[in-house]
Amino acid sequence: MQCRGYYPNYKLKELERQNITLPVLPGDAEILKEGTVDFISFSYYMTHVCGRNTKGILRGLNGLDTGYKNPHIERSEWGWGIDPKGLRYALNYLYDRYQLPLMIVENGLGAADTIVDGKIHDDYRIDYIRQHIIEMEKAIDLDGVPVMGYTSWGPIDLISASTGEMSKRYGFIYVDLDDEGNGSRQRIKKDSFAWYKQVIATNGEDLDWKEE
Repeated sequence: MQCRGYYPNYKLKELERQNITLPVLPGDAEILKEGTVDFISFSYYMTHVCGRNTKGILRGLNGLDTGYKNPHIERSEWGWGIDPKGLRYALNYLYDRYQLPLMIVENGLGAADTIVDGKIHDDYRIDYIRQHIIEMEKAIDLDGVPVMGYTSWGPIDLISASTGEMSKRYGFIYVDLDDEGNGSRQRIKKDSFAWYKQVIATNGEDLDWKEE
């Protein structure tokens, strides 16, 4: 409804089966039509596959992780499927359905970064984001999907919303804190910091990593 400005037929039929009548007033249809969104933003981290649920119970934490693991793709340390091609698929799927510009507002890799000689060499994070940007560019250049922009998650390490852990790090800047809140709070730029700075400066044209 937010995209097209009217209730889809399947929703109206569902309300009808439940004997629910919406209090529609004169002029409401015009208001809904005028109040549509200009674009769609979404987060993308991983994919799942479908499978038959023989137990009849909801899988995963609060229904968040209800799919099955894809055995054909790599996984992060926290078991999240790494599927860059899935991003291209998602972009095409959303645009085919809604015909609105898209924006990727979250995308990143949670990993247990290790300090070596005072530095964090997170080539795995660079590779993750690079591959996803490449697939995004394919969706734009080859498939014609209008993508407004891309933002990663996130610029600095913080507590993971999905697990409540500081050790599940996403940032380009390392923060010296553990899961209990202990540490110096020192900030250290990871290798991915310089690389992503280069990506931004070239608007995604230079995705190579040249270690300083």
